Amino acid sequence: MDLEQFQRIAKALADPRRFEILEHIAKQHEVGCQRLCGCFPVRQATISHHLKELASAGLVESRRDGQFVYYRLRPRVFEDYMAELRRRMDVSGPVRSTTSTAPVKRPNQKSAAARRA
Repeated sequence: MDLEQFQRIAKALADPRRFEILEHIAKQHEVGCQRLCGCFPVRQATISHHLKELASAGLVESRRDGQFVYYRLRPRVFEDYMAELRRRMDVSGPVRSTTSTAPVKRPNQKSAAARRA
């Protein structure tokens, strides 16, 4: 994957609404633009803009059937993006999330209270 496409995909996925739209498309084989408009509280023009950005990034492809346009995920592009992201972040395999948000205490590190004393 070249740098330009990697950056386009990263930018496309950075928008929360666009990410939601992509999630919705990915859960189905194919989704019509009109159906997507009914799933989100935004105007049709906004949905069309987001779909254009997702298509420009290569994440979705469209199929026209008369006046209707249908979108589907391009899984290979998404998989290539994830592999490139792992490579760039020097992460091998799936990243596991942790539920703990507590800071990691290093050996011989004083607590905040001890530092103030």
